[in-house]
Amino acid sequence: MKRTPPRLFRPLAAATAATAVLGLLTALPSSVDLATEPAASAANTATVFYYTKTKNWAAYNLHYAPDGGSWTTVPGVRMEAACTDWVKKTVSLGAADGLQATFTNGSGTWDNNAGKNYDLGTGDITVKDGVVAHSDPCAGGGDPDPTPTPGDGNKATVYYSTETLGWTTANIHYQPAGGAWTAVPGAGMQPACTGWWKHEIDLGAATTLKAAFNNGNGVWDNNRGADYALGTGRSTVKNNTVTGNADDPCAGEAPDTKAPSVPAQVTAKADGVSVVLTWEPSTDDKGVAKYQVTRTGGTRGTLVTDVGSTVFSDANLEEKTTYTYTVKALDTAGNVSAASAAAPATTGERPPAPAPGKPLGTDPRKDPIYFVLTARFNDGDSSNNRGGNQHTKSGNAANNDPMFRGDFKGLVNKLDYIKGLGFSAVWITPVVLNRSDYDYHGYHGYDFYKVDARLESAGASYQDLINAAHAKGMKIYQDVVYNHSSRWGAKDLFTPTVYGVRDSQWSWFYDEPNSAFEYDGLTVEPKSGKSYYTGDLWSTAEPSGNTCVDWGKPTQYTSPEGYRIYNCQWPSPTSGMFPKALYHNCWIGNWEGEDSRSCWLHDDLADFNTENPTVQNYLIGAYDKYIDMGVDGFRVDTAVHIPRTTWNRRFLPAIQERVTQQHGAEAAKNFFVFGEVAAFVNDKWNRGSVNHSAQFYTWKERREYNADDAKAALEMYDYEQQLGTGNQPTSTNAVLQGNSYHTPDHSKFSGMNIIDMRMHMNFGDARNAFHNGKDSDDSTNDATYNVVYVDSHDYGPNKSSERYTGGTDAWAENMSLMWTFRGIPTLYYGSEIEFQKGKKIDCGPSCPLATTGRAYYGDHLQGDVRASEFGKVESATGEIATTLSQPLVQHVQRLSQIRRAIPALQMGQYSTEGITGDMAFKRRYTNGTTDSFALVTITDGATYTGIPNGTYTDAVTGDTRTVTDGKLTVTAPGKGNIRVYVLDGPGRIGSAGTYLN
Repeated sequence: MKRTPPRLFRPLAAATAATAVLGLLTALPSSVDLATEPAASAANTATVFYYTKTKNWAAYNLHYAPDGGSWTTVPGVRMEAACTDWVKKTVSLGAADGLQATFTNGSGTWDNNAGKNYDLGTGDITVKDGVVAHSDPCAGGGDPDPTPTPGDGNKATVYYSTETLGWTTANIHYQPAGGAWTAVPGAGMQPACTGWWKHEIDLGAATTLKAAFNNGNGVWDNNRGADYALGTGRSTVKNNTVTGNADDPCAGEAPDTKAPSVPAQVTAKADGVSVVLTWEPSTDDKGVAKYQVTRTGGTRGTLVTDVGSTVFSDANLEEKTTYTYTVKALDTAGNVSAASAAAPATTGERPPAPAPGKPLGTDPRKDPIYFVLTARFNDGDSSNNRGGNQHTKSGNAANNDPMFRGDFKGLVNKLDYIKGLGFSAVWITPVVLNRSDYDYHGYHGYDFYKVDARLESAGASYQDLINAAHAKGMKIYQDVVYNHSSRWGAKDLFTPTVYGVRDSQWSWFYDEPNSAFEYDGLTVEPKSGKSYYTGDLWSTAEPSGNTCVDWGKPTQYTSPEGYRIYNCQWPSPTSGMFPKALYHNCWIGNWEGEDSRSCWLHDDLADFNTENPTVQNYLIGAYDKYIDMGVDGFRVDTAVHIPRTTWNRRFLPAIQERVTQQHGAEAAKNFFVFGEVAAFVNDKWNRGSVNHSAQFYTWKERREYNADDAKAALEMYDYEQQLGTGNQPTSTNAVLQGNSYHTPDHSKFSGMNIIDMRMHMNFGDARNAFHNGKDSDDSTNDATYNVVYVDSHDYGPNKSSERYTGGTDAWAENMSLMWTFRGIPTLYYGSEIEFQKGKKIDCGPSCPLATTGRAYYGDHLQGDVRASEFGKVESATGEIATTLSQPLVQHVQRLSQIRRAIPALQMGQYSTEGITGDMAFKRRYTNGTTDSFALVTITDGATYTGIPNGTYTDAVTGDTRTVTDGKLTVTAPGKGNIRVYVLDGPGRIGSAGTYLN
């Protein structure tokens, strides 16, 4: 799970501009020359400014309709010159509070926002390269500057740098000492030179002022909540640093009039009804800011799109149609290169909707697991990348690294890499539509019935991923969350209505409501220009049945920006916003207490009342959908925060029933459910609490409780706590009887397996992990199903907040243990090359993802790879070939080959009886005609006594021993190395490497 506490209210600089959407240039009729404005009484007005430098048309017309009104006659009303690179038109809207608009040169070329039209409000509005903002780019701002004291007053000239911000316009919101603040968003600044904006202010008698800056569309820089203190004369503000009496930053700088070089090697490749366009980077003396891709062909007209990289993905095109693409490069001064050579591509047929899949249905212990954060693994489609409102604050923008970067298409493209490592199961982070300030990880679910659009692409839906994996013999384990939703509730169950007044202080924070728009995480809402739109969540009207006390009344508190905080302005468990029937209304006070199952973990994780039938039905129905799609299992997030009675009564039986109904009894038997019961201690029982220990969840209930689920949860909690750790069920399901395998007894199995938290916490050293793991096995229903990993997206060993950094030799030793001892080996993406070792795993938006353990991995996967079978690569080119050549990669490949060839290492019970040696054990699996017996030692030597006589062959070296006296001695193979002597074994498996030799 993900636990990163945000601030109560985001600082002004926290939000960020959304991805630009450039208009579709459609050849609309132009036979009518007369422009007629809609009749409207004088009331609201809008002054629309349109940027001309990119288009360079001979004339500009505004074709518009007030909200609820009629459109002007084509081609609209003529716009007039405003200032350099801008034209404008002021129109009357009557009672309407906005307008729909398009722009045209009057000769058949249009910009209508990719067919969606521009959705504009009132006041001063700018439209620049598809980005809508609210200011006057020609100075003066949306509201006049405060009236200065008559006569000659003091002057302040303010220069503001947007070099690292990427803003297309800038406003200064200020207050002369003793005077009033400008109205939001303040006064429009003028472009001064590359990266700098300028505004001159008459202060009257004042000698100082306070100031903040914004892009006119909700993105602010207010000096981290402190505002900027400026004086008279010339001041510069750059990267939160004020310089008084400063030199002119634009003095002596020659205007940048040189355009970037023409993009070269433009290549378009069609795949079904999608086209991927690539080209070589252009050069420029001041730096390339972006590229402009123009597409022609088909029946939809010409499309012009701005992109920030040298890859453009164009999806959902017409079938069997030829499209032609050209690319221009733009620099920060707005200079535009000539168009590239045209690159054509002809689409094929639209891929049919994928049929529902069917789980592979085999024993999950056969399948090593590769765990990926889907959004951080590999980017197959840049068009679904999204940075969210923390894109700039987090530092991700500076790295061109949006939080939602990887996707299903990228994962499908690299399934052969994962298969080539030897993994036959992929654990992916939650797929449901998320809603949060920083939700790329998937644990802030909002619509549990919908797959997050930021992960899907045409031809690479979630169903496509499942089917593609199954075609390669690989399973998909979906991370699921039953415990909580996002702070914004769960769509179609309950979404809190939050008080939000769009006044002079908060209009940047609350997006203007748009009833025609539905949040999907991907689509940009036209009025706000955001994909992370929240206009549907805020209201000034108190909702019917509201239980939040003093709705909308101001409190004595202020935000970090100094803005007044109102009651019911932020979702929380104690605000009364959430109905008690559906959500718990408290904070956890004791993580090992009863309240851990009935209170909120964090203010981004609204805690479901999972003992309520309505909530249960909502969640069961949601996850039935993914069972029907054919996923092979569920990794259950925060399982410990739901009572075992609720799992055993409701959710686990529902899973079994649905899989049986849809896919049959054998599939249900092997549908793998493994829960996260996060016990971050090194003892067998979590601080003595059986209810908070992982192995507790592998058992059925042993008595009847109240029919009411909430009462039953309390009864069970008290009963089991009183019995304590000394009176819990025990099992020998993982342990041999002498040298013999025995049929395990699963009659008391709950249906939930577990992540081996105790081994995880002790994996700072393999020996500790081995001995601690064994110590808990008698209290686990069947530890051969335990999911075993060293580190994850949350923690490293010993609750470290960093990715494992024990060294390559230690990693090899840990892997050798995981691949041969009981349990299912699991690797967090990139550990095969010690990716991001020692880096903090998660610091939320306080640092760039590129510096964390959740960094983007795709740079290491560039190129092509083909796996011939599990653990074997047929061919690899590019950077991925370098990745595959790393010593730990070769180690895990051979370990996977050995494990796959020896059933005892997959499903066998184990014993250390009659064995001397630190990490040494024997394993056996017997079923029908299969009888697999293996002796394993890791790093150190070992002696095995009382073993069956016969011929043993080492799977690592091929060494053969004949045992006649029940005894076999093995010399120490060395750090990370192993010996696996198999009775009547297959011989040497694979080739020698750095550690297996």
